[in-house]
Amino acid sequence: MSHFAQTATMLGKDVKIPQHPDEAVLDAVPNPQAGTLFLARFACPEFTSLCPVTGQPDFGHLVIDYAPDQTLVESKSLKLFLGSFRNHGAFHEDCTVGIGKRIVEAVKPLWLRIGGYWYPRGGIPIDVFWQTGPVPEGLWLPDQGVPAYRGR
Repeated sequence: MSHFAQTATMLGKDVKIPQHPDEAVLDAVPNPQAGTLFLARFACPEFTSLCPVTGQPDFGHLVIDYAPDQTLVESKSLKLFLGSFRNHGAFHEDCTVGIGKRIVEAVKPLWLRIGGYWYPRGGIPIDVFWQTGPVPEGLWLPDQGVPAYRGR
């Protein structure tokens, strides 16, 4: 099953949140600024998933930065994809890195990084970071703006 579409399949439609990330489709739409190096950022300060061991909810703040090439991630499809984790059991590392890889599969950006800033469970906050490679020369890369855990 393909996890991405080359057209906006969800815009203007009443679409329910998929029950599982594997059911979610990320839409890739044409980049009107293709050939221009720029950074696009998505922030999801209320991301939720489930602990795969206890079934208890996990809460995180995701920051996704990417330098698009020919296509962009359509934001409604991204919102639905992220929402599909709400009832999905996975470790923080798997959620964070898996989300980054799915976006890369869908839009093939020049570069991507994702920061998963997870709230404590069992007294330990876990922050997870992944990127596709070196930052492209000349790309303005602001700080992700999420402080180290101290009651975020």
